[in-house]
Amino acid sequence: MDIEKAAYTESRRLHWDSVWNKMGTDRKWGGFYHTRVEQIFQGLVLPGQRVIEIGCSYGDLLAALKPSVGVGVDFSQGMIRAAAARYPELHFVLADGHELPVKGPFDVIILSDLVNDLWDVQEAFGQLRAISHRHTRVIVNSYSRLWELPLAATESLKLARPTLNQNWLTVDDITQLLKLADFQVVRHWSEILCPIDIPVVQPFCNRFLVKIWPFRFLALTNFVIARPNGLAESDIEQPLVSVIVPARNEAGNIAEIFERVPEMGRGTELVFVEGHSKDDTFATIEKTIATYPHRRCKLFRQTGEGKGDAVRLGFTEAAGDILMILDADLTVPPEDLPRFYDALVSSKGEFVNGVRLVYPMQDEAMRFFNLVGNKLFSLGFSWLLGQPIKDTLCGTKVLWAEHYKMIAENRSYFGTLDPFGDFDLILGAVKLNLAILDLPVRYRNRRYGDTNIRRWMHGLLLLRMAAIAALRIKFV
Repeated sequence: MDIEKAAYTESRRLHWDSVWNKMGTDRKWGGFYHTRVEQIFQGLVLPGQRVIEIGCSYGDLLAALKPSVGVGVDFSQGMIRAAAARYPELHFVLADGHELPVKGPFDVIILSDLVNDLWDVQEAFGQLRAISHRHTRVIVNSYSRLWELPLAATESLKLARPTLNQNWLTVDDITQLLKLADFQVVRHWSEILCPIDIPVVQPFCNRFLVKIWPFRFLALTNFVIARPNGLAESDIEQPLVSVIVPARNEAGNIAEIFERVPEMGRGTELVFVEGHSKDDTFATIEKTIATYPHRRCKLFRQTGEGKGDAVRLGFTEAAGDILMILDADLTVPPEDLPRFYDALVSSKGEFVNGVRLVYPMQDEAMRFFNLVGNKLFSLGFSWLLGQPIKDTLCGTKVLWAEHYKMIAENRSYFGTLDPFGDFDLILGAVKLNLAILDLPVRYRNRRYGDTNIRRWMHGLLLLRMAAIAALRIKFV
């Protein structure tokens, strides 16, 4: 088998060296396709990350991502020499993807149009563990088998790079091989319906039509994003937890919050952000802090408007490694917070989202039309985001502070139109390709004060957020 593998690899090496000798760095073969792939990756990879591309060819994709550290690996000497000459700021290594002689870790690992050409995809995926950290993203894209004959025709017409016999892996095949190599798929989707730059037709097909059933099954390439399994937070000492409590007209709940929020990890910090209350919420918090001197507490007065603004202030001022949101109305029990903590620290998810719609809720916890609206919007957002989100507006959400910092640094991509703060975080998490985990909670009746939700006005705002998600995530 080793002899057969060596012969297979050598035939591929000679083939790609031959391609280099014939075409050099000319991108007329499949030029638009590669340009479109670069655009898609630019939407997935933030500038300034540590990126390695296995099977980097001429290095064009790697360079387009503007990494802080960029490493390209390829086994074609001609292509490696060309890449090094074109992009001296990047580092290129002559090596086989089955035996990586590089040291990590990297934030992003890319295998673009490579897996269909590999001898042993599982072995190649297994190599990636050694250069990953717990938040590494592996991004794979590969041709769909439906395009086998059209691609063969374009190769014969010298409109695409010539290839040898391919593996033609399906998305399910890639998912299973990643699972065998201890990676978890975060999401997958299809891209590129029209690989030729035809005005009007190409943008319509590639931005919109390819994302809609049944046309997505006709796509040229499939994208898969995965993360390493089993890399829990053993490299971090027990984390400090910050629980952010936006509080408007919640004076009657403050003492209970102090009594019921448990200590987690290295300790729990309560960060209260009071927002223009008509009752004495701010004074009540001040007095209760003095009553509980053993608890870590911070108190801020909100200057802006809306819960989202309050959450952003609390997150900015929090000292914790883990950030949690707890609504001051206590409709989500504080006793549930350790389950969110455990899910995050054990790496079962990277953005843990509370779900009120699984267990039966108390009779008056949510009005009927609010319940229907929440369920409909959750279905819509799950489709738009490519990950299941069963409850977009549950107030309890938990994530790592380092991820929130990245969300905040890239907030301009979505804007600050979200008055709730939920979509600011959810859309940011999807943009970072975080693994979102829904965690069911039992939703309780409010026992003090009135809801701050305005059903119809906020419903219109939800429609606006759905439009932003469509234009910024789904149809790009």
